[in-house]
Amino acid sequence: MADDRHDTIVVGAGILGLAVARELLARRPGERVLVLEREAAPAAHQSSHNSGVIHGGIYYAPGSLKARLCVEGAARLYAYCEANAIEVRRIGQLIVALTPDERPALDELERRARANGVPGVRRLDAAGLRAVEPHAAGIAALHSPATGIVDFAAVCRRLTADVLAAGGELRADTEVGAVATTTGEIRLQSTSGDEHCAARAIFCAGLWSDRLAVLAGADPDPRIVPVRGGHLRLDPARHALVRGLIYPVPDPRLPFLGIHLTPTVDGAVLVGPTALLAPSRDAYRLGTVRIRDLRDTLAWPGTWRMARRWWRTGLAEARRATSRAAIAAEAARYVPAIEPEALLPGPSGVRAQAVARDGRLVDDFLLSHPPRAIHVRNAPSPAATSALALAELIADGADQLS
Repeated sequence: MADDRHDTIVVGAGILGLAVARELLARRPGERVLVLEREAAPAAHQSSHNSGVIHGGIYYAPGSLKARLCVEGAARLYAYCEANAIEVRRIGQLIVALTPDERPALDELERRARANGVPGVRRLDAAGLRAVEPHAAGIAALHSPATGIVDFAAVCRRLTADVLAAGGELRADTEVGAVATTTGEIRLQSTSGDEHCAARAIFCAGLWSDRLAVLAGADPDPRIVPVRGGHLRLDPARHALVRGLIYPVPDPRLPFLGIHLTPTVDGAVLVGPTALLAPSRDAYRLGTVRIRDLRDTLAWPGTWRMARRWWRTGLAEARRATSRAAIAAEAARYVPAIEPEALLPGPSGVRAQAVARDGRLVDDFLLSHPPRAIHVRNAPSPAATSALALAELIADGADQLS
């Protein structure tokens, strides 16, 4: 059995784990930082299976971690991309109200945006929103010019290079199977039998964060319930219909933003996503089923409590997930010229949605601090936008573990 000793072990080489490793190495040059990744390469899951939106910070309750970190994280991410020649574009976002009934929710979003310090947000009437998006419908909108797009996988490649250049180490194909904490160290054993020891460990494991927390002796509440988001693509001949990001006014009770239109840096326009409970934590294809993942979801009391509360929403999402016409009809509410034949197959992702035992959908970033460790228990969108700022917060906490 190999024995490895490091100052810090970071578990998970997604955008957050890489940002944390980079931050630690910047603070303590020469520190021995090891990043462990269960897959063959970094950014294999949420960090590369997303729509690439740099969020402005509009949606989040003032005072929450999301609200505190999204605006700062976006500014730092733009600066990082520009300094490292990573393509990034501030294309702006419209959040569109279609009916008078949606005005109060739009008012609340405007209040949050101003409380959160979102730069440049302005309220538009019908004529104003069509000056921004000539083909869009709606009676009013919020415009966020600072919202943009990037390829987060490209950001992760640059972060990986930064970590290695600073003396950090990355080991892929290394899945943590056991965690033990003593007075002086924390020991992580891989499923292949290798043991890695450190003064502290930071777990940024995304879709597997709950399992690793439980291995370390933490409460199983909340549990990760995988939610598959599927997109369609707008036919390139129709790309002129969409200039920037076009979003609906979301249901404030849910941590999802509804069907929206999203240009990407590679020239596509995505339409979606759907939100469907997934039978595996890597269900990028609808037919991917993993018995353990499915069992964990169905055995969790929170899953059934959530389902009882949101079953109507679940049925609507199931319809959209299986019907191109249903997605087209939703998109056409905002851009009426979109028709079903204008939509082509697109990419999918899986969101790590933390669900509490009582059925509540955990909406904010959530960290736990057992001895010698920090576990990131919930880091949904806008975690990628916030990654550099969230990494700084985590590194502050890690400094207290030494």
